This record gives sequence, C-alpha cells and structure tokens, in this order.
Amino acid sequence: MIPGKHPSHPTFRRSFLFAMQGFRTAVRQERNIKVMLGGAVFAVMAGVVCKLDLVSWAIIVVCIGSVISSELVNTSIEAVVDLVSPEFHPLAGKAKDIAAAAELVLSITAAIVGVLVYANAIFFG
Repeated sequence: MIPGKHPSHPTFRRSFLFAMQGFRTAVRQERNIKVMLGGAVFAVMAGVVCKLDLVSWAIIVVCIGSVISSELVNTSIEAVVDLVSPEFHPLAGKAKDIAAAAELVLSITAAIVGVLVYANAIFFG
C-alpha cells in the first residue's frame, strides 16, 4: 500500500484480484515463469502417466507451488532492485544474484524430489 493513500486495507476480494493481476503480469512478461509453468504441466502429465498415489501427488503439488512462488518472489525482488537502483550497483547485482540463487537451489531440490517420487512410482509402484 502506498503511504498517504487510502488508510484502510483493501478488501479480501480486491487483494485477491491484485494477486491475480500480479500473476498475469509475471506470466506475460517473464520468460522464467513460463518455463516453470511448463515444468509444472510436465510434472502433472508425468504424474498421470505414472499413476501417482495421493501422498506422491501432494509432494509434487507442494514442489510445484514452492518453485512457482519462489520464481514470483525472485521476479518481484528483481523489479524492486531495478526500481531503486536503475544504474548498475554492486549491491543491486548482489541482491539479484542471491535471489536468483535461492530460486536455483529450490528448483534443483524440487527436481531431485521429483526424480525420487517418479522413480518410486515407476520401480516400486
């Protein structure tokens, strides 16, 4: 909320609409979120093919949600850094690199979890 503007918080409905607007903006403008959504579609299709059980589906859904959420946070951090530091600054670059590294660590972790879940479904399911 912008300081000095309307003093009360937006309604739940308006907050939800703002969130959806942010998601649509990210999908339209950011290549990486499209890659993550493509990976999510692939993970769901692989889950259907492998006939995952309920617990495995829960694990996959949590991984998908975590990776997409992390990508959205990374994107927002990059936007804020670009806003406050339009010229290159070492600290701005450091902040963006660290945010991207957090996304990378989570994506690699989710990929490893995915391999374990699908391998379990294929070989032991």
